[in-house]
Amino acid sequence: MRVVRLHRFGPPENLLPETLPDPEPGPGEVLIEVAAAGVHLVDTVLRQGGGGGRFPLPELPTVPGREVAGTVVSLGPGTDPAWLGARVAAHLGTVPGGYADRAVTAAARLHRLPDGLSSDRAVAMIGTGRTTMGVLRAAAPGPAPRDTVLVLAAAGGIGSLLVQYARHRGATVVAAAGGPHKTAAAADLGADLAVDYNRPGWPEEVRRKLGDRPATLLFEGVGGTLARDAAGLLAPGGRHLRYGWASVPGFDGSGDPARMTDEELRARSLTAETVLGPAILDNLRALEEQAMELAADGTLRPLVHHFPLDEAARAHRALESRATVGKVVLIP
Repeated sequence: MRVVRLHRFGPPENLLPETLPDPEPGPGEVLIEVAAAGVHLVDTVLRQGGGGGRFPLPELPTVPGREVAGTVVSLGPGTDPAWLGARVAAHLGTVPGGYADRAVTAAARLHRLPDGLSSDRAVAMIGTGRTTMGVLRAAAPGPAPRDTVLVLAAAGGIGSLLVQYARHRGATVVAAAGGPHKTAAAADLGADLAVDYNRPGWPEEVRRKLGDRPATLLFEGVGGTLARDAAGLLAPGGRHLRYGWASVPGFDGSGDPARMTDEELRARSLTAETVLGPAILDNLRALEEQAMELAADGTLRPLVHHFPLDEAARAHRALESRATVGKVVLIP
């Protein structure tokens, strides 16, 4: 099988295409012929040898990646024969192995794909989609028609789904993204206002165009000064929901010098909450099912940025330089 392996931690160039023997599924497992493999920001952190939160640093050499979609081509002992030949998606959990044209996982992790849902979009939803569902669960009861929702990094994998869901729920949506091609992508998803946060004075542009409808709900996974500027657009009583710190050194955002203090939040009657944690981790299967259903019925249309499997290093470089739109997916 074709794989991309990492033999030593470091830059993207350390991701090397190789050929290995096909893996054999064990009891209760399946072998998937991979049609699409997801690339996550945490993959880039682990590649460098940094901490990835709940994902342990892998032993080397390793085949990175934890999100796959494709067709079941072989079964391990005791696995339900109904899975053979099924189109499926799966999150591999804490065990990597996704950057390959064959991957083994437990049958209990599989989701059968409905007709009409492509493998690349399915793999976008099995990881990034389930995180989005967790973020939205934390936002309950919003977004709602009364809300003005501001989405930061609105052309990213999660941000683009949040834009679509907020519009689906009838909210006014402001999409902030970096660069003209990304703001255009957010506008195409239905945002009422799309602004380029690389331009000086973008918060003033938002204030001017919103007029008497200031933001009531902020979704952001960026951190740093951009997040602080976005939070400044919230009306009294507004909510700031954080799901990541992509612009802040240190994957957990603990070094974010621009985060509002408790005193600042109280003075402006705002609430801020980090929504990644047990509420998501304890409900992964349900969140995956919800994400897949919303993609299958057309409510959510994940944006996908494709790279060939052998060009995983280029995919990592593009993701780290913020040059991608939507979910990064490798195609074997």
